[in-house]
Amino acid sequence: MLMRILAGLALFGLVACSSTGDLEEKPEPLGDFAFGHNIVVANNMVKGPVSRDAEQEEWVTALKQAIGTRFDRYEGDRLYHFGVSVQGFVLAQPGLPVVASPKSVLILNLDVWDDAKGVKMNAEPKQITVLERMSGETFIGSGLTQSKEVQIKNLSENAARLIKNYLERQHAEEGWFVPEGDAADAATADAAVEGEAPEQEAENATEAAAAEETATETSQQGADEATEDATDA
Repeated sequence: MLMRILAGLALFGLVACSSTGDLEEKPEPLGDFAFGHNIVVANNMVKGPVSRDAEQEEWVTALKQAIGTRFDRYEGDRLYHFGVSVQGFVLAQPGLPVVASPKSVLILNLDVWDDAKGVKMNAEPKQITVLERMSGETFIGSGLTQSKEVQIKNLSENAARLIKNYLERQHAEEGWFVPEGDAADAATADAAVEGEAPEQEAENATEAAAAEETATETSQQGADEATEDATDA
């Protein structure tokens, strides 16, 4: 199954963006995130079809370097650890017709650990598919224009950027890396709102009852007037 996915992505995959253009700037804070252990393994990786060879250690070294360069910049108060497992790759090779020249692809799994709690934050590993970025060199196939080392470096830098994007989504949508004090304040605020809800509902019910009583009186008055009019006629 993984081999089939690698084959499809190798034929069609390109992404148009720079993977390191933001590294010279100070990163936006990611809650209380600070980078801890940088663990990368590649002992179960699968080499896709029509790919250059690459050793486990080459991927481990390149990914550790790219991930460390990106995430060591964060200065939060709490340590979080990464466990990255390389699942499969395709490194485009030279010598193929341009129309069939494959693209380079990397697939990895990511686990994020909370150091203080000693627990994994994602219940299942997050699978990340990494494509080589579009450029004049990769458009005709990076195998024709880049060495294996450059391909591995570029894919590793793209992987680090995609990990950042994933963490930012989890921070915004799932509350990852929210400082405990902020989380406690939010919980207290939620509880206060919930406590006010029954009181508000009671007030609403009282107002509704009063409105209904007024409407009933008005309706009855209208009926009486209609009866009187009919009687007079």
